[in-house]
Amino acid sequence: MWSAAVRGATRSGGLSSRWISTSTRSQSKVAVLLAGNGVYDGSETTEAVAALVHLSRASHTVGCYAPDQPQAHAVNHTSGTEEDTPRNVMVESARIARGSVSPLAALDASEWDALVVPGGFGAAKNLCDFAFKETEMTLDPVVDATLKAFHSAGKPIALCCISPVLAAKAIPGVTVTVGQRDGDAWPYAGTVGAIEAFGATHKDCDITEVCVDAQNKVVTAPAYMYDGKPHQIFDSVGNMVDELNRLL
Repeated sequence: MWSAAVRGATRSGGLSSRWISTSTRSQSKVAVLLAGNGVYDGSETTEAVAALVHLSRASHTVGCYAPDQPQAHAVNHTSGTEEDTPRNVMVESARIARGSVSPLAALDASEWDALVVPGGFGAAKNLCDFAFKETEMTLDPVVDATLKAFHSAGKPIALCCISPVLAAKAIPGVTVTVGQRDGDAWPYAGTVGAIEAFGATHKDCDITEVCVDAQNKVVTAPAYMYDGKPHQIFDSVGNMVDELNRLL
C-alpha cells in the first residue's frame, strides 16, 4: 500500500507579480497547486515543471499557489532519511515557481478558469494526510475548500500521479485514475482500493492514457504512479493538459 512505500523510502510572499505570464495571447487563467519541491516531501518536480511547460505552450496564464505552512517533514533526497530542519511548503514551492507563488488561502476560484495539481509525496503529506492514514485520511481544509470551489463553479480540475486521491475525497462520485490496479510497473497500485473506498470510481489507464470525467470536469493521468522514464511522465502530464484544454 501507499503508506508502506512511504515508510520504505522516507517515513513519514515572493515576487511582486504572482502570475507567470506565458503569452500575450493567453487563452485562460490556470492556477497550479504545489505542495513543496521534491518527490519525497513535496511536489514531484518533473510533473510540476511538465505542467507549467504544457500550460505555457497552450498560451495560458499560470499562477502558482501553495499552503503557507510547515511541511509534514523534510526528507534527504539522496538517502531517503528524515531531516530535522523544518521547511515551509510555500517557500519550497517557490523553487519550482521561480519565486512567483502565493498562499493557497489567497486563491479565489472566481478569478481562475481551471486548477492543476501535480503529484509527488507532498500531495499526500502536505495537502492531505493520505501517506500516513490512507483510507482514514483527511484533506487540508483549505485544499478541500479550493477543490470544492472550482468544482461547484463548473471549472475543470486536472490532477496527476497520487493527487487524484484529493478529488476522490472531495468530490462525491468522481471518476479518476492513478493508472493500473496491479502490475510490476505500478508500485503504488494499492491506491486504487483507497480511491474506491472513498466512494469514487477508478478507471484503469496505461501511462499513455488519460481519464476524463466530463460530468465533473475532472481530468487525471498516471504520471509517476507508473515506474517510467522522464519523457513518459512529461508526456503523461502533457496528455492531461491537452484534455484539460478541451474542457476550457
